[in-house]
Amino acid sequence: MTHPMAIIFVLLTFLAICQAQDATTLPAPTVCIIGSGIGGSSVAHFLRKYSPNSSPSIKIQMLERNGLVGGRMATVNVAGDTFEAGASILHPKNFHALNYSKLLNLEFKEKDSSSGCSSLGIWDGKIFVFKTVKIGCDVPLFDKLVSLVNSLLLFIRYGFSLLKMDSFVEGTVNRFLKYYEEPASRPIFETPDEMLKWAGLYNLTTRTLHDELVDFRLSPLLIKELVTVITRINYGQSVYISGLAGTVSLAGSGGGLWSIKGGNWKMAAGLINQSDVALHLHEEIESIADLGDFYELNSTKGNSYACEVAVVATPLDESNIQFIPQISVSKRKIQHTHTTFVRGLLNPAYFGLSAVMEIPELVGTVEDPDLPFSSISVLKKYDEKDATYKIFSRQPVSDTLLDSIFSVRKETIRIDWPAYPHYHAPEVFTPFLLDDRHLYYVNAFENAASTMETSAVAAENVARLILSRYFGTKSMHSSKFSSGSHREESHVDL
Repeated sequence: MTHPMAIIFVLLTFLAICQAQDATTLPAPTVCIIGSGIGGSSVAHFLRKYSPNSSPSIKIQMLERNGLVGGRMATVNVAGDTFEAGASILHPKNFHALNYSKLLNLEFKEKDSSSGCSSLGIWDGKIFVFKTVKIGCDVPLFDKLVSLVNSLLLFIRYGFSLLKMDSFVEGTVNRFLKYYEEPASRPIFETPDEMLKWAGLYNLTTRTLHDELVDFRLSPLLIKELVTVITRINYGQSVYISGLAGTVSLAGSGGGLWSIKGGNWKMAAGLINQSDVALHLHEEIESIADLGDFYELNSTKGNSYACEVAVVATPLDESNIQFIPQISVSKRKIQHTHTTFVRGLLNPAYFGLSAVMEIPELVGTVEDPDLPFSSISVLKKYDEKDATYKIFSRQPVSDTLLDSIFSVRKETIRIDWPAYPHYHAPEVFTPFLLDDRHLYYVNAFENAASTMETSAVAAENVARLILSRYFGTKSMHSSKFSSGSHREESHVDL
C-alpha cells in the first residue's frame, strides 16, 4: 500500500514541473511605444537595460507618425549648414543624455556661451535697455578681457542678485540629481507628484517663478529684464511660468551647455537601433482599446497592433487618439513656438542703430504684448553682409515684418512647434499609469518641466514601473549597457 506522504510528494513534484514548464513557455510580452522622440526611445533603452535575464525577452514595437525619428528634436538645413530646429541645448549635468552620447559614440558640440565675443542686448521695442560689449576678437586673451568687462557690466546693472539667482538654480539642480542615484535605492513612482515630492521639487510647481524669485530676494530689475529674456527664449512664456519649469529655463542659460554634432535627434535614433526595436514610420495611432488580455492599437492606415503593454510617449494635448474605455488626463494648453530661420542681414534702422555691427548677436526682449518676437540670434556669420539668424516668436512672423527687420533676406524657413505646456501654477499632473493595468504615459512629467533630460528621467521611471508591475522586478540594477549606470561614472568634461 502506498504511503499518503509519498502521494503528496509526487503531486507536489508534478505541480512544480508544470509551473516550470508554464514559465518557460510564457510568451514574450510585446510593448508598443507611441512616439520615437527622446521619451519613447529612452523607454525602449531602459526596458532593455533593466530587464531581468531570467524573464522572457520583451518585444518592442515603436509607432511613429512622421517619417523621421526624434520627435521634437529636429534639424533644418540653411545654406548647406545644419541647425537645431527643436530641442537645442543640454546641461552639463544632464547625465542620461551624457550617457547616451557616450554609449552611442556621438560627438559633442559645446555652446560657446562664455565667450566675450557673444554679445547680448535686451530690447524693449524702442531701445536696448541693456547691452554687453560687442567687439570681434580672435585672440584668447582679448576674449577673456571682453568677457570680464561684460561680467562687470552685468554686475553693475543687477548687482548681487546675479549670485542669488545662481544659488537658487544650483539648489534646484542638486535636488534633481537625486534621480540619478542607484536604481535599487530609488522608489518607482506611479505619479509625477510622488516623483517630485521625493526629490523635494514639488512645491516649485505650485507657485510661479516670479513669486519664488521675489521670496529669494532677487531684484525686480533682474526679474523684469534678464530672467524674463531667458524664460521667453527657452519656454516662450513670462516669469509667471510655474516655478520648476522657470528654474529649469534659468539652468538652460548657464555655462557648459552642449548639443550633439549633426543633431540631437541622433540620440533617439541611436537608442532605437541599440534596443532591438521594430520601428514603424508614417504610422499614426488613432485608437487604443483595452481588450482584456492585451491592448489593440489601430492606425490611420488601418493597421492593428496587439500588445500586452502600451506606452504613450507623445503629448496627448493636441492628439486625436481615442481611448477605449476613456481615460482621465488633466487638461493643459500647449505653448506653440514659431521658429523662423532667415539667411540675410538685419536692418539696423529697425533697432534705431546706424550699423549692423552695433546689433548684439543675441537680441532678447522684455515682456510686452506689442513685441512681435521673443528673440533673434545669430547662428552663423558668413561675412559682414551675410548670416543665418534664428527668430523665436509666439505668433507667426509675417513677410512684411521680416522685411522691416531685415535689409536683405535670401532664404526663410518657418516651423510651428507645439513645443511644451503652457505652464500655470499650481500644476495638475496626470499619472504615469493611465489605467489599472499596463497603459503608461511618459509625457505626464512635462507639467513639471519640458526638456530632453526630463523626458529621459520620466522614461526611465516608466520603464522601471513597467517591469515592476509586469514581472514583479524590484531591483533595477543591471550591467547591460554599462556605460554610465552610476552618476559618478557619467561625468564628461565638455
